[in-house]
Amino acid sequence: MTIEPRVLAATEWNVWFTQLELAFGGVPEAPEERALWEELTECDRSLGVWDGEACVGTAGAFSFRLSVPGGAVVPAAGVTMVSVAPTHRRRGVLTSMMRRQLDDVRAWGEPLAVLTASEPGIYGRFGYGLATQRMRADIDTTRVRLSVLEGTDGVRLRLARPEDAAAACEAVYARSVPLRPGMTERRPGWERLPLLDPPGDRGGASALQCVLAERDGEVTGYALYRVRPEWNAAGPDGTVVVEHVGALDPVSYAAVWRYLFAIDLTTSVSVNSCPVDAAWQHLVSDVRRCGIALRDGMFVRLVDVGGALEARTYQAPVDVVLEVADDFCPWNAGRWRLTGDSEGARCVRTDEAADLALSVRELGSAYLGGFSLASLAGAGRVRELREGALAEASLAFGSAAAPWLSHNF
Repeated sequence: MTIEPRVLAATEWNVWFTQLELAFGGVPEAPEERALWEELTECDRSLGVWDGEACVGTAGAFSFRLSVPGGAVVPAAGVTMVSVAPTHRRRGVLTSMMRRQLDDVRAWGEPLAVLTASEPGIYGRFGYGLATQRMRADIDTTRVRLSVLEGTDGVRLRLARPEDAAAACEAVYARSVPLRPGMTERRPGWERLPLLDPPGDRGGASALQCVLAERDGEVTGYALYRVRPEWNAAGPDGTVVVEHVGALDPVSYAAVWRYLFAIDLTTSVSVNSCPVDAAWQHLVSDVRRCGIALRDGMFVRLVDVGGALEARTYQAPVDVVLEVADDFCPWNAGRWRLTGDSEGARCVRTDEAADLALSVRELGSAYLGGFSLASLAGAGRVRELREGALAEASLAFGSAAAPWLSHNF
């Protein structure tokens, strides 16, 4: 066989996607989910490796625009649907797809590649660094109370069919994207992803439900959620399973969360994913009873170091020379002088002495402001070569809001 990846033909999609399903355990996706992924797949940005008639490797790249510190949205390749057949492991299939894909992303002029990892240990060797985390919580609403702001009672709440409310929810989501790094603009078709509701994926919970918050006749917040009814000897013991909450102001946010905490016949709220700095943590009476846990979120890879660092702003003035190591994409390797502030940035090649030394993987971790350069230096991943440079750069790379990827892909 040859392990040279080639661009996917639309007529090959079913075979290609079936290989992906087999690699992830062989359980087929629900028909409606499979149909949506077929619609969203960009075949001209997808790769397959073939052994005769058999597809033995898959990889795709969605055309995303990703929010970065400062509020800009930047072209990014959303790496997805990566698999290798178990019969063809350790033959260089994955490496060949990553090589071709990153070369393609560079040719497309996209400075970033991003992904979520089924196994986080895989992608560091290709230059991806963990850049965001997601928080989950299991809140005991029989013991935890919510304190809300003055004016919360003035927010009108109403239930709506998720399909009917989709446009209003998407409008709230769109206004939120520039405010938090790591979120993706919804391209056509992607608005259907939050509404996917295969019965087999509900885990005993209800169909998807939606509540809207309104102020002065405008939708200013929403929640997509399910209810998992349960009973024990003492009575109702149901769970509200929160899929997503969006809000444009603090009182709408508080009103939505108060509603979720008070749904009849439930004793807990389970949050699948929210930012690590989610504001509800400051509304609850006892954060210890919220069962908070962190998991890895999105991994970021700088495909064009100069372009990526110029695309974001910096929360404090910075003038630093970075010595970047990048074995997999050698065009990034070498010294870069980054100058910038809250208004903009410039990043150019230089022969000046380096102030910090790090690999492109650490740049990916720090890029959205979710992990500080100082923290990475504490792990030995960043070396300070000029006294004071680490503190300066670490502060500058930070973000007012914790980065968060609002949905998987």
